[in-house]
Amino acid sequence: MGLSIGLVGLPNVGKSTTFNALTKAQNAEAANYPFCTIEPNKAVVPVPDKRLDALAKIVKPERIQHSILDFVDIAGLVKGASKGEGLGNKFLSNIRETEVILQIVRCFEDDNIVHTEGGIDPLRDVSIIEGELILADIEVLQNRMERLKKYAKTDKTAAASLAMAEELLEFLADGNLARNYPQADSETYQLLNREVRFLTQKEIMYGANVDEDGLVEDSKYVIELKEHAAKNGCELIKLCAKIEEELIGLDDEEADEFLRDLGVAESGLEQIIQKGFDKLGLMSYFTAGVKEVRAWTIRKNTTAPKAAAVIHNDFEKGFIRAEVIAYDDFVAFGGEAKAKEAGKMRLEGKEYIVNDGDVMHFRFNI
Repeated sequence: MGLSIGLVGLPNVGKSTTFNALTKAQNAEAANYPFCTIEPNKAVVPVPDKRLDALAKIVKPERIQHSILDFVDIAGLVKGASKGEGLGNKFLSNIRETEVILQIVRCFEDDNIVHTEGGIDPLRDVSIIEGELILADIEVLQNRMERLKKYAKTDKTAAASLAMAEELLEFLADGNLARNYPQADSETYQLLNREVRFLTQKEIMYGANVDEDGLVEDSKYVIELKEHAAKNGCELIKLCAKIEEELIGLDDEEADEFLRDLGVAESGLEQIIQKGFDKLGLMSYFTAGVKEVRAWTIRKNTTAPKAAAVIHNDFEKGFIRAEVIAYDDFVAFGGEAKAKEAGKMRLEGKEYIVNDGDVMHFRFNI
């Protein structure tokens, strides 16, 4: 669907290790020196969804297909990236192509792993990254303002955009993210953002990379980062990239037991994938047959014909009706037949907005 999550952070904070664990393969070289990731590594990651397993137990299909997410491991950033330092220009162009930013932030001490800034300080690291993104936004905004000035005297829309741009410029210069701008919901701002595509308008998630002890009890570093995330209305997810990498190759039962022994209920990476899916405005509906049980990825608030088009364009063109059973009803009654007998199957038309977890079958005619 052209939507992706970009992993960003300073060099040597665990981005590539996290990426390796996400993709369940050593796709990204993890090394103890800056810029071991130069070209962005890209991967397609299945979205964990226990509902698929529950449906499969009932239907007993030949295969299970999950929804998927695109993750991009982007080169490590240093101070001055907005001016081209390090791999800054490449970093900024790669991140501009993603929809959600996942900042991996180091929250553990280890003398054997160098830190480019000389010590552990999550808020400093975040301020470096976000500061460079803000500087990049300021530059593109100033360029846009120069163009707006040419039309502002005769065009009311341009004049309104220019006035807001001047105010926004001050807001950014004070170290604020565009996404926190008080008028971010206004039509004028939305127009400006479509033209400029502010980096700091993107959804942000913080991945607090901790050591094994930090999984159970929050360190001072995690507490500081949580406060920063809350202040900016962002998600924070705690993970231990080293442990997540050790989970590679284990089956689900072994992985669950491993996590229980650590006193952890859920993998940090599973949380990242699930929350990232939500941040992208995505959800799943299901089809359940003997050939396959499958999750289909759609945007929230999608109509039934548009949801059908994800399977095949002809389904939308010839759409007649959708047979819909809520996931909870499908499971509670043990499948389609008994759910239908209980009156839990509905026929929905073209205006129906698909709900997350709907089990669907489409009637169409071409």
